[in-house]
Amino acid sequence: MIKQLRSAPNLLTLLRLLFIPFVVIAVQQHLYMWALGIFVVAGITDGLDGLLARVFNQKTVLGQYLDPIADKLLLSTMFLVLSFFHQIIRWPVTILVFSRDILIVIVCAILYATGVMKVFRPSWLGKANTVAQIVTVPFALLAEVSQARWVHVGKHLGIYATVALTVFSGIHYIVRLAFSFRHAGTRTAETS
Repeated sequence: MIKQLRSAPNLLTLLRLLFIPFVVIAVQQHLYMWALGIFVVAGITDGLDGLLARVFNQKTVLGQYLDPIADKLLLSTMFLVLSFFHQIIRWPVTILVFSRDILIVIVCAILYATGVMKVFRPSWLGKANTVAQIVTVPFALLAEVSQARWVHVGKHLGIYATVALTVFSGIHYIVRLAFSFRHAGTRTAETS
């Protein structure tokens, strides 16, 4: 486990986790360009960790779990902070994003603990939702320092896309999970 932790991709992922308190402080202090810079650097580390893992064949089991956790923590924290401190993103959007993610984590943990499912891969709708959130955060930060119309249009389109994809991907995950339960029940009945 320690050896996996020392791999370059996993170190970059840990670095991304270390950026979270600094981006929170920047937003709380109204330092939106600093927050944007930290968020962009964190995004670059996200791209680099995956690239390094592939190029140097350093894919690890730890990295497979740590990378999406770091992504979710960073994005969820940004939505929470942008709602809590200055209402930059409205609370209903943040509550919707959090509710979907918490529901998925709880249900997947139960499925994993009960042995029904060992691997739960994100769907293309889930990935699209993550992309929408990644795009929305910089636009929301930029909208605090710029009056440019395209920035405000980008922020609103990002929020609308995030809401729509959160709902659709949430429904899609529920359908997938229901199918997993049904399939697991069939398998159990066949082996009994």
